[in-house]
Amino acid sequence: MNQATDSTASLQNATTIEEATRSGRALPLLALPGPHPPDRSIGSIGVGFRLGGAQTGGQVAVVEHPFPPGALVPPHVHTREDEFSIVLAGAIGFRSGSDEVVLEAGGYIVKPRGEVHTMWNAGKEEARMIEIITPSGFEEFFAELADMVEAGPPDPDDIAAVSARYGLFMDPTWVPELMEKYGLNSPFGP
Repeated sequence: MNQATDSTASLQNATTIEEATRSGRALPLLALPGPHPPDRSIGSIGVGFRLGGAQTGGQVAVVEHPFPPGALVPPHVHTREDEFSIVLAGAIGFRSGSDEVVLEAGGYIVKPRGEVHTMWNAGKEEARMIEIITPSGFEEFFAELADMVEAGPPDPDDIAAVSARYGLFMDPTWVPELMEKYGLNSPFGP
């Protein structure tokens, strides 16, 4: 066993407060008071970076997504991480597999790896959600995508290449149906 594994096992087997606190903090205390840096565009929605793997020891990443009216995220599947979303404002529609739900502020949803899912703004005003990603690493995809968008309209082949590097695969099958059903904009541009 390595030292980190020994320390984790020791904490899990602790029977007293002294044993539980003997090894000290696993991560430094980190506070991120607002206001946060401005959101960046990643195409149909935005992203605000809150916590990444560097701050959480690779355990989790937290981003915030603004959804303008009419926004639709391309349907996709993750192979490396699970996502947990909390709607902060407005209403956001989710489809995961064959299940579909609209959540308003205060709603939570789990989007497991290995299942195609998508999200859209289900209201007339901007909507926002927090995305908790575990393990971390996928926040770097958002950073790369934001850089591509800021440099001008990204080439679809470049998006596919960066997506594949992060174990993300797009499936546009639902896009026409969702656009027609809910009056949404194309996630692939005009």
